Amino acid sequence: MLQTLYDYFWWERLWLPVNLTWADLEDRDGRVYAKASDLYITLPLALLFLIVRYFFELYVATPLAALLNIKEKTRLRAPPNPTLEHFYLTSGKQPKQAEVELLSRQSGLSGRQVERWFRRRRNQDRPSLLKKFREASWRFTFYLIAFIAGMAVIVDKPWFYDMKKVWEGYPIQSTIPSQYWYYMIELSFYWSLLFSIASDVKRKDFKEQIIHHVATIILISFSWFANYIRAGTLIMALHDSSDYLLESAKMFNYAGWKNTCNNIFIVFAIVFIITRLVILPFWILHCTVVYPLELYPAFFGYYFFNSMMGVLQLLHVFWAYFILRMAHKFITGKLVEDERSDPEETESSEGEEAIAGGGAKSRPLANGHPVVSNNHRKND
Repeated sequence: MLQTLYDYFWWERLWLPVNLTWADLEDRDGRVYAKASDLYITLPLALLFLIVRYFFELYVATPLAALLNIKEKTRLRAPPNPTLEHFYLTSGKQPKQAEVELLSRQSGLSGRQVERWFRRRRNQDRPSLLKKFREASWRFTFYLIAFIAGMAVIVDKPWFYDMKKVWEGYPIQSTIPSQYWYYMIELSFYWSLLFSIASDVKRKDFKEQIIHHVATIILISFSWFANYIRAGTLIMALHDSSDYLLESAKMFNYAGWKNTCNNIFIVFAIVFIITRLVILPFWILHCTVVYPLELYPAFFGYYFFNSMMGVLQLLHVFWAYFILRMAHKFITGKLVEDERSDPEETESSEGEEAIAGGGAKSRPLANGHPVVSNNHRKND
């Protein structure tokens, strides 16, 4: 049974153009071809990435955060309350007024105490500024190194300048060590992102992030199986070209360097729009959709690869919407923040004054937040 499934899965007609077999891609005469077994190394490498990330965040990102005066803030913890905790975990983190009144009767607390409990409980679950900075620092470092390495791998190749050469001799195209390691490292990194996504900062596009990581892993793996390596290296380098800019903008944002953050964001937005919404669909997708049909009839692998590319392109359009929203905020004078993240929730920003009957709008502002007196904090 398993052997039958294995044979169907690796049927040449699924992966290769007509009249070609796996025998045509066996190593010979010093020429090495991509093999599915090559990708086994990516799983232990992904675990290695997680270990390296741990020590990087501990010994590099954390000291850097200290230099930028980014520190862990002590948050007031919600006192144990089984009734409120059950509601928080099962019904919602922000109860409506009618629910607050019901919970007040059930728990024996006042309405204000219930609202304060939920505020503090939400704050307990929110990632700290230091955690966000560490994560952005790690991704910035990888994406920058990956982009530089990717360009080094492809910039001297003829298909970097003439995309028709991507398919020259396909699929009998041998690989070189730089392509092999570029693929293994990129795929391992995305495996590590998928493994750590549950513990990373959860943003509004959490589901889209999972789809993106899975689609990327499938796309990189398939392109290796089917020897779409030349196209694959172009696509990976194209994606890395803007990602490190976004992560660096986040780092400066968390450090409070708003002007630097905004300036880098402008560069990121320009690069993102050009690479993801212009070059990718009109050059890369044109290369993978049109040019192969000039050499061989369409087969399953052709449709599958371009379908996954379509998924990524839709995600790029989705994220472009957030980028344009941030650009609009910047143009209108508002500070640029990561639209995918929920706003930072603190004791002051939650609006104690509004609960007490006062108005936050009537209070003086410090850094965009209402000023809360020390006496008020003590009453909490």
